Amino acid sequence: MNTRARLLTVVAVAAALLGTAGCNKLRARDELNKGVQAYKNALYEQAIEHFKDAVRYDDDLKVAKLYLATAYRSQYVPGVDTPDNLAMAQQALDGYREILEKNPQDLDSIKGSAWLYMQMKKWNEAREYYNRAKDIDPNDPDLYYSIGFVDWSQAYENAAAVKASAGLKVEDEVKGKHDQKICAELRAKNSPIVEDGLKMLQTAIDKRQDYDDAMAYMNLLYRRKANDMTCDDAQARAEYVRTANDWSDKAMAARKKKAEEAARKNQAGGIVLDTPTPTPPSAAR
Repeated sequence: MNTRARLLTVVAVAAALLGTAGCNKLRARDELNKGVQAYKNALYEQAIEHFKDAVRYDDDLKVAKLYLATAYRSQYVPGVDTPDNLAMAQQALDGYREILEKNPQDLDSIKGSAWLYMQMKKWNEAREYYNRAKDIDPNDPDLYYSIGFVDWSQAYENAAAVKASAGLKVEDEVKGKHDQKICAELRAKNSPIVEDGLKMLQTAIDKRQDYDDAMAYMNLLYRRKANDMTCDDAQARAEYVRTANDWSDKAMAARKKKAEEAARKNQAGGIVLDTPTPTPPSAAR
C-alpha cells in the first residue's frame, strides 16, 4: 500500500470514528431526555435504565451521571435497612463520588451525599459533607441548619444510649451523686457536638431572621445541655431551660407570622411554596 492509500485509509477510519462518536453523543442525549421524562413521572426504575444508557454512550456526560445518582437516591427509603434499600443508597453515593473525583466542587453531588448520610444516620459523614457544601456556598442558611440538625440528632442518640445503660429515659435529668459518671460521659460525648450545633443554628438564623425550624432546634439543643450536662448545677440547669423556652417562644412566633402571611397571600390569590425540612420533635415546656 503506497503512502497516498495509507493516508486515505487513516482519514476514512478517523471519519468513521468521529461519526460513531457523534452518533453516540446523540444517543446519549436522547437517553438522557427519556430518563428525565421518566423521572418527572416518578418512573424511577425506567429513569435509571435510561440514565445508565446515556452514560454508556457518553461517559463524559456529567449531567447524566448526576441524574443517575439522584434517581438511585430517590429510590432509597430512609429507615429501611434491607439489603436492597441500602444497596440503592450505596449506588447513589458511588455515583456522587465518581462525579466528585473529577469535580470536587460539585455542589449537587456534595449535598446529595450529605442528605443520604444524614438519612442513614451516619452523622460524622453527613456533617463532613454539609461542611464541604457550606464552604462552597457560605451564604446558604439551610446548610448551617442541616449541620445543626445533624449535631442534635447525634447528641440525642448519644444521650439515649448512655442513659439507657443506666436505666434512664432520654429526657430524664442527670443529677445527683450517683449520676456523676453518666454526666461526665455525656459531657465528653456531647459538649463539642452541642456547641457546634448552637453555633451553626445561630448562623442560620442570622442569615434568615424568621428561620423557625432553626429556632426550634436551638430550643432542643439547650434542653440537651439542661438535661444531660449540668449535673448538680441547678442554677445552670434553670438557665438553660429558660433559654430553651425563649427559643421555643421565638419559633412559635415566627411560625405564627409565617402562617398569617401565607393566609394573606392565599386571600390575594398568591401561591405559597414550601420546601420541606426536618421537622423538630415536640419538646415539653
